[in-house]
This record gives sequence, C-alpha cells and structure tokens, in this order.
Amino acid sequence: MSSTPVLLDNTQTRSEVLKDRILPAMLAGMLGLGLLYAAGFAEAAQLHNAAHDGRHSASFPCH
Repeated sequence: MSSTPVLLDNTQTRSEVLKDRILPAMLAGMLGLGLLYAAGFAEAAQLHNAAHDGRHSASFPCH
C-alpha cells in the first residue's frame, strides 16, 4: 500500500459560503426578530384577527 495523500475537493470560497449559508440564515433571523417586534407592540385584537385569517387561508377550521 502506498501512502499517497488524498486531496479533498475544497473549491468553495469564503464568499460562496457567505452567500449560500450565512446570508440566508441572517435574513431569516432578522425577519423573525422583526415579526416578534411587531407582535410585541400590536394590540391583542389585531394579533387574533391576523391568526384567524391565517387559519382560514390555510383551510384550518377555528370555530
């Protein structure tokens, strides 16, 4: 047996990693925080109506 090193195909650059993995994760986190912020300051009736409309648009009965 020979002990030749095996070269791994590591062609993904840092900018591709940023573009393909980190940026979407950061955008999803920012969207989640934005929704949490908006829900924190919304009135209870507005949140109920939004959830109610969401249930109906997804074909879930709610009452």
